[in-house]
Amino acid sequence: MQERNNRPERKYSGPRRFSPRPNFTTERKFIIGRQPLIESLASGTNIEKILIQKNAQGEGLNEIKQFAREKTIPIQLVPIEKLNGMTKANHQGVLAFISNVKYLDLQEVIDFVVAKGETPLFVMLDGVTDVRNIGAISRSIHCCGAQALIIPDKGVGALNEEAFKSSAGALEHIHVVRVSSLLKAVDDLHLNGIQVFTSEMRADKNVHELDFNVPSCIIMGDEGRGVQPYLAKAADYFFKIPMATNFDSFNVSVAAGIVLYEAMKQRLFPASK
Repeated sequence: MQERNNRPERKYSGPRRFSPRPNFTTERKFIIGRQPLIESLASGTNIEKILIQKNAQGEGLNEIKQFAREKTIPIQLVPIEKLNGMTKANHQGVLAFISNVKYLDLQEVIDFVVAKGETPLFVMLDGVTDVRNIGAISRSIHCCGAQALIIPDKGVGALNEEAFKSSAGALEHIHVVRVSSLLKAVDDLHLNGIQVFTSEMRADKNVHELDFNVPSCIIMGDEGRGVQPYLAKAADYFFKIPMATNFDSFNVSVAAGIVLYEAMKQRLFPASK
């Protein structure tokens, strides 16, 4: 895939105010009821997901949905039996999971990384649902000096206790960005001069032929379907990881580790490229 030309770049105007490290909690907690959830959302509590009873109506629901849209919080419509099975309290058809991590805004993370004098190196996940893979990828992100993990608000494994355990604590040390649209996130990366790579088994370039010394984001897709075509089309380059056999492919977390190691090697030991 050829590099895009004449792409406008956004000028850096200084860092915005935001917490440089995700807030971590080891306990999975609920917010139960409409008004408690509204108050929590208004105060900035980090919410992983909101469950709303199917066909629920009445006061507060529109406000909750509006908050969820603004904060890219997934909403799942569920039968009342599911909510009743989760709590014996008066849930009013609404229950929310408090998140283990504080999700950050993509532009704020870019600004923060650039302000520190670092070259952005991010990983974007498309359709990766196994939380152990997400945890392992997060560990590689931190170990290889990358700064951020970008995930969609839907269609990805939750960053729950198992993900944190698989990351060996790395999720506490990287920036986690949750977006409503991966395609828009790619556009935002491009506007900031960040090139985007995606894996493709039939690509012409091997991973070690890429230049990771420039601001970069790597898209890793589900092992079965790979990166979705519309998202791959928006990337700047395809790459493949060469293998010694004709076996299917690397596990996604292993593949991400290989790519991140290559990026780290190029940045720390440029003569070895």
